Parts: sequence; structure tokens; C-alpha cells
Amino acid sequence: MPEQNFPTPHRWGMSIASAVRALASGGVIAHPTESVWGLACDPNNPDAVARLLRLKRRPMEKGLILVSGDQHHFDPLLHNLTGDQRARIDETWPGPVTWLVPHFDQVPPWVSGIHHSVALRHTDHPFTAALTRAFGGAIVSTSANPGGCQPARHKFQVLRYFGDTLDFVGGGNTGGRRAPSEIRELVSGRIVRAG
Repeated sequence: MPEQNFPTPHRWGMSIASAVRALASGGVIAHPTESVWGLACDPNNPDAVARLLRLKRRPMEKGLILVSGDQHHFDPLLHNLTGDQRARIDETWPGPVTWLVPHFDQVPPWVSGIHHSVALRHTDHPFTAALTRAFGGAIVSTSANPGGCQPARHKFQVLRYFGDTLDFVGGGNTGGRRAPSEIRELVSGRIVRAG
């Protein structure tokens, strides 16, 4: 992976504080991830999720990814897994692998869509990880592009797509990966999307 020019965490202080305020007030933000820019909001706020879905032109039925830099934010969804299942997840986290994990109705339908599983990723992107720690929980994160358009890899593309409709845009650069995060189904082991 090419070396990235990430700002040091203390230089993110004001940006993270602004992003957390936006999330806490029901806003939709744009932030860098491992490979592309993402749109994010509070997964427990149905109005914020509905707004994000409208901006992205994405049907709720498809479901969304929950992202955090702290694996403990996922503990309620991971505590019923077998030792083998936890080991498979732990081999890939933190990092750009998203796991489809059974949610047993612990996730609202505006996040899981029509699925019995929920998509989880323990990110290693430094800004997004710091953001979720400061927010105190996982965030919804989906690629920053309207449906049918290419995911934004740069901040200027996010602004071109969404203009001033977002409540915060920032956090440095993406992690430089060309491929999107790999998606794996935990129960079957099937790779849904190669990374």
C-alpha cells in the first residue's frame, strides 16, 4: 500500500469534534475510508438514515454497513458467535473486510434492510476510527456517490456530487486501496464481493 499523508490525530481534533456534533444532531457527513469516501450518519436515528438513503438514492431494502474503529462497539452482535467464527473475523480485523453477521433482530430494519444479517467492518482508517471512538459507537457508512455513479475517491468528487447538502465533509485522504472492502458471509464463508 502506498504511504499516506494522514494528518496526525491532534490535528484532527476540531474536525472530529465537528463531525461528532453533526452526527449527534442527526446530520449526514462525508468521511474518508480505506478506499473511497463514505457517507455516514447515526445508525440509531431513522430520520438521519432516511436522509442518507435519499441523498444516495439507495433503497432501504438493500441494507447498510456499520463501521467502527473499536470492535467493542460490535460486542452485542458478536457475543453469540462460535469460537471459529470469532477467529475468522479476528484474522481480518481491523482492516478492509466487511462481515455479514446474523443480527437476531438487534439491528433496526433501516440498517439491515430485508436481510437477517448486518454488514460490519472494524476499520483501520485512522480518521474514521478516531471519529467512531469519539462518537461512542459505530456509524452507518456507505460509499459517497448517488446510485449509478462511481464512488468518490477525492473530496472534490464528494462536493461535486452533494454540494452543500452535507453537514460535514472532511478527515484527510482515503487509505489508498483501489478495491472496495471485501464482503464475506460469516455463516457460509462465501465471499460476496472480492476486495
